[in-house]
Amino acid sequence: MRNQKPGTLYIVATPIGNKNDISLRAIETLKKVDLVICEERRQGSTLLKHLNIQNELTTLNEHNETEMVQNILIELLNGKNMALISDCGTPVFSDPGRKLLQILYESAIPVRTVPGVSSLIAAISICPLNLDQFTFLGFLPPQSDKRLKVLRANTHLKQALILMDTPYRLGKLLNECAEVFGKKQTIFLACDLTLHNERSYLGTIEEILPKVENTKAEFILILDKPQSRRSR
Repeated sequence: MRNQKPGTLYIVATPIGNKNDISLRAIETLKKVDLVICEERRQGSTLLKHLNIQNELTTLNEHNETEMVQNILIELLNGKNMALISDCGTPVFSDPGRKLLQILYESAIPVRTVPGVSSLIAAISICPLNLDQFTFLGFLPPQSDKRLKVLRANTHLKQALILMDTPYRLGKLLNECAEVFGKKQTIFLACDLTLHNERSYLGTIEEILPKVENTKAEFILILDKPQSRRSR
C-alpha cells in the first residue's frame, strides 16, 4: 500500500504578451514547486529568467505528451509538486495538457488552478458585441478544404462565433470567413493583446480585411450573431 501523499499539479496562467501581467500567486507557485512543466523549453526558460526564478524545467507538448504523462504521474505519486505552464496564457485551453489532466483525475491527484491572463477573456472584455452566448471554434485545421468545412458547418448557429489561428493565417481566415459568411459579416478583431502595438477593429470583413490582410499578429476573431451573417 502506498503511504506517500501525492503531490499537486498547479495549472499556472502566464502573460500573453506583456510580461508584467504575471500574478503574484503565479510567481510564488513557480518558485515553490519541485518542477515546472512547460510547452517549449526556450519560452519556459525565458519566463523563469525574467522572473528571476531558478527551477527545474521539463517539456510537455504535442510531440511527447503520451510519453511524458506517465513520467509526470509517477513523480506526482511520489509526492512532488509541479506547475504546468504554456508558451503564453492559460494552459490546456487550446494547448497541450488535457491528456495529463484526464489521467490525474483518474488517479486522484490534486489539481489546482492559478488563474490569470487568457487571450479569449481579454478579447471578450473589450468586445462591444453581444456575447451573452457564443461558440468557441478555436483553431481551425490547416488544410483549406477542412477549414471551409468547419466554417460552413456553423453557419446555422444563432450565437456569435469565436476563432483563433496562427499569426500568419490572419488574412487567410478573414478571406475564408468572407467566402462562407459574406463580406458584410460584422466582426470584432483583437490583435496583439497586451502588447504596445495592441489594436482592435470593429466592422465588416470587407472594411477590416484591407487593413490587416498582410499582417502577422496574434489574434482573436469574433463573428457577430446570425443577423449579421445573412447579408452577403
